[in-house]
Amino acid sequence: MSELPSDHESYWLATAPVTPSVTHPPLESDSETDTDVVVVGGGIAGLSTAWEIARAGHRVTVVEADRIAAGVTGHTTAKVTAQHALIYDDLRREHGADGARMYALSQQDAIGHLAATAEELGVDCELERVPAYTWAESEEQDAKVRAEAEAAAEAGLPASYVTETGLPFPVRGAVRVEDQLQFHPRKYLLALAEDLVRRGGRIAERTRVVGLEEGEPCKVTAENGATVTARAVVVATHYPVFDRALLFSRLEPHRELVVAAAVPADQDPAGMYITPEDNTRSVRTAPYGDGRRLLIVTGEKFLPGTADVPERFARLAAWVAERFPDAHVVHRWATQDNSTTDRVPYIGPFHPGARHTYVATGFGGWGMSSGVLAGRLLARYATGGELPAWAKLYDPRRTPGFREAPSLFGLQATVARHFVGDRLRPSHVDSTDDIDPGSGAVVRVGGRRCAVHRDDEGRLHAVSARCTHLGCLVHFNHAERAWECPCHGSRFAPDGTVLQGPANRPLEPRDLG
Repeated sequence: MSELPSDHESYWLATAPVTPSVTHPPLESDSETDTDVVVVGGGIAGLSTAWEIARAGHRVTVVEADRIAAGVTGHTTAKVTAQHALIYDDLRREHGADGARMYALSQQDAIGHLAATAEELGVDCELERVPAYTWAESEEQDAKVRAEAEAAAEAGLPASYVTETGLPFPVRGAVRVEDQLQFHPRKYLLALAEDLVRRGGRIAERTRVVGLEEGEPCKVTAENGATVTARAVVVATHYPVFDRALLFSRLEPHRELVVAAAVPADQDPAGMYITPEDNTRSVRTAPYGDGRRLLIVTGEKFLPGTADVPERFARLAAWVAERFPDAHVVHRWATQDNSTTDRVPYIGPFHPGARHTYVATGFGGWGMSSGVLAGRLLARYATGGELPAWAKLYDPRRTPGFREAPSLFGLQATVARHFVGDRLRPSHVDSTDDIDPGSGAVVRVGGRRCAVHRDDEGRLHAVSARCTHLGCLVHFNHAERAWECPCHGSRFAPDGTVLQGPANRPLEPRDLG
């Protein structure tokens, strides 16, 4: 097994880095901006929405807390497919055969639209058409795969059950869906952003939004006091940074690890693959040059703040070495997403009383197709366009179904267990002396729980251990050196700076005395 790289930079960011030529200035402190639509969030959903709006001739401003296409979108595996593991059999039970068909139709529409947009913009984003597979190795999973193949075909996908794949190991069976896509997400989105600005749109980076006032007009406020007024607001921040819709009660965050390895081109499995077995294993490749392909393997799904991440990275790398003996690991990183309790994203009006505010979230690990889909749908909502037939399926205001109840109760039980149980623990460690360089732990100091990190030079950095979202206690991710909230997935740098929402305020500094 090749040694894992020490850094955690994703391949997409390494090969389309943040440079002055692709950055955008923040909103000036205490400035006031007026636009038709403001989009909060600069990932694939936000940029796709803004581009569609600008293309339709409306003024639009994108406000991003960090850099565009560098957060969740910059760490994806970038599969663009309507084949979302084992979902269609569940969809036809939960939403009926018509609901499953609407899901397939909307996802396939997004795939075609992304390909057409890339061609329209003339961007070389390494777009490749390949089949997508969900495979099974056990008899139990094979039965589910057979049912999935039938349901996917019934829903209108070019799907079939097969027993042979391009993987270098035998499978018991697999769903195969033809003519799906894989691409370089940052190259695509940076071109989309450039065209958005050319069409008169505005992008403000390093501008974290902390306030939203709904009305006519709506207004969003940044932490530096800057404001943007607009007739409509789209919240596309991965996990909504505002809780008025209470979507956090129906969203489950999950983190996955990614290992990317160079392999000889003749060992390319020629497709995109996923299995729910072994705590998820997802496989695809990308162009890498010099007669090689980049094998991108994802897995080891876990709730943020609850896993031994170095051990899980080692486990994933060992799987790559076993299944692809000639692979040489060159990148590793982690990605995060949220799943809804019925597995269908929330795309539409923010809450039952919303008139001019909209949201996109809960992509469940399939944000590339769903992000493009969200862009097309939310642009119509925000500009008064005609909604497609499948819009109702994604409406965030939908009532949870009977089959959704176990997932909903299980999610809330997990949150309650961490919110209450973590507070009953006397301390995560007894003293700051127990914290090794490069590590972190929660320590009780002066009667308060502090999240304490010791840097490589031995200096201690202390912040509040209470997540600024809803107050759960954070845990330290040793591999990525970040504080993570196990309740709703917020992530913070060792100094308390927000890395990922729903939290939009940093952890407060603490004095260790």
